Amino acid sequence: MRPRTSGSGDHPRPQLTRERWTDLAGTWKFAHDDDDVGIDEGWADRPELLTTTIQVPFPPESPASGIGVAGFHPVVWYSRSFQAAHRPGERLLLHFGAVDYRASVWVNGRLVVTHEGGHTPFSADITPMLVPEAEQVVTVRAEDQPTDLTQPRGKQDWREQPHSVWYERTTGIWQPVWLEPVPATRIELLRWTPDLDRAVLALRAQVRGHDPSSRIRVRLTLRDELVAEDIYPVTGSTTTHFVALDPGRIAHDGRAYLWAPDHHNLFDATVTMLSGDEVVDEVTSYVGLRSVDVSRGRFRLNHRAMVLRMVLAQNYWPQSHLAAPGAEALRREVELVKELGFNGVRIHQKIEDPRFLYWCDVLGLLAWTELPSALTFDTATVSRLTREWLEVLDRDASSPSVVAWVPFNESWGVPSLESDPAQQHTVRALYSLTKAIDPTRPVIANDGWEHLVSDIFGIHDYSQEADALRERYGSREAAIRTLRETQPYYRSIALGDVELGDAPLMITEFGGVTYDPDSDAFWNGYGAVDDPDQLATRYNELVTALLDSPVVAGFCYTQLTDTAQERNGLLYEDRRPKVDPEVIARTNRRASAAVPADAIAEIQIVHAAQIAQRADPAETEG
Repeated sequence: MRPRTSGSGDHPRPQLTRERWTDLAGTWKFAHDDDDVGIDEGWADRPELLTTTIQVPFPPESPASGIGVAGFHPVVWYSRSFQAAHRPGERLLLHFGAVDYRASVWVNGRLVVTHEGGHTPFSADITPMLVPEAEQVVTVRAEDQPTDLTQPRGKQDWREQPHSVWYERTTGIWQPVWLEPVPATRIELLRWTPDLDRAVLALRAQVRGHDPSSRIRVRLTLRDELVAEDIYPVTGSTTTHFVALDPGRIAHDGRAYLWAPDHHNLFDATVTMLSGDEVVDEVTSYVGLRSVDVSRGRFRLNHRAMVLRMVLAQNYWPQSHLAAPGAEALRREVELVKELGFNGVRIHQKIEDPRFLYWCDVLGLLAWTELPSALTFDTATVSRLTREWLEVLDRDASSPSVVAWVPFNESWGVPSLESDPAQQHTVRALYSLTKAIDPTRPVIANDGWEHLVSDIFGIHDYSQEADALRERYGSREAAIRTLRETQPYYRSIALGDVELGDAPLMITEFGGVTYDPDSDAFWNGYGAVDDPDQLATRYNELVTALLDSPVVAGFCYTQLTDTAQERNGLLYEDRRPKVDPEVIARTNRRASAAVPADAIAEIQIVHAAQIAQRADPAETEG
């Protein structure tokens, strides 16, 4: 069910919304600054020097931007005017969803904020810079050095022309820019952490400004029924409170209360900040009650073992590149994944727009969040990856659909992981840091191979022969032998004395079958077929081989759509299916030898008794 309070999915920050906000998408002034003279020449205060126009938030390399110029352009500038529509006593915040890579922002010629990191949001209180009764001007300088391989860049190419599996760069603004009038005393951040065993929802609220009479009121509704209401004092800028739910009702009818792909219940939340009895701020949010863990070689959702049947998604569009064509396109991407019969998506080398995760939450789709990689190792790499990853964790931790964190992929950015102690410490450190920030989700420290530490063993295996997959993963003994003896792309799957143990084993990239009869692409993937029937047959053979294994706890097929020169999608890049989606879905719905009960639609709450015996909620407050 869609959260009532979160509207149509257009809001750029779906889990903390206010009614009033202004979208700054549309036409901006624009200029390339290849010689990096803009700061010296005062472009921040001279918007007339920006003589081209661009459609924001589309990157200038993309056709949708109206620029469509690729090549190396490391510095770009933007500017536009706007009206300051805030009331007396309010503050006006300027938000950026993502600007790649280093951003500086001026309002009316005065610097208001700088930010480094191309995939995470930032904002500024621009109230002191506003000119009364005048049109305001915002100017942005974005610097994105195309050949700096210490930047978290994902699959953006460092060569001038895209090659192999690397794509056109995304420079500058590529997620929403928006204005938000807010009270001076306000709620700034909400973070939800569900605890199914205790039947509580932990709410961490960060506020700006409070007094001895400040309180926070939380109201939770489910399908318009009030299920919890609580008021507690604000004792500091950050407070954590545990909102108790009815454990008996959850145990009696978990499908009506818990979040999962096949019953994606979400609680609407209204969070109000009070001073005495006066409302000083009110925001809307939503939260899902669910648990995630791994146990005895299986992934579990709500204490029930399930097979992850995922697809790898680059979420790249031919006309707009990393930027989505619009909010509706993000919803459609989630719908397409579900129509193909997958229960999850691995968002590959990209931190997607929060509105995509909103639709995963609302429509019921599991998601793995993966940090875009740097491509070389240096102290700057460590600093940049850590800083941006912490911002990712902070942004997405409340989303119930996010069920795993992936800091590294295939040793990108740590190319000498097998032999370099510094790189090994880096991978272990980001794993431990992630677990310290969020101990509730599995962490795959380095997906694909060269595992040092991981809650899930993710292996990338692009064999095109189903029999080869059966030989490698057909039994636990075979899988353990594969971990020790197989070296995809000359990389060991497990390093040192690392063993599988009780961790789930998943094939987190496989397939990659190319079918595109009209393509002149220079990269043909990991195997090719000549017609849609052959694609459907190959897909069925490969997936069936994995589902027949008693040890493979999940899979992720490469990939959802054709992407740039990669033509191995189940969909063309315009999102037309290459094969009837129901044919793919029938294969995906096949029973799994690893988790036979996964084929049963009805879900039982295994830990109902434990939930019913949770601690007294009065003892959980803090």
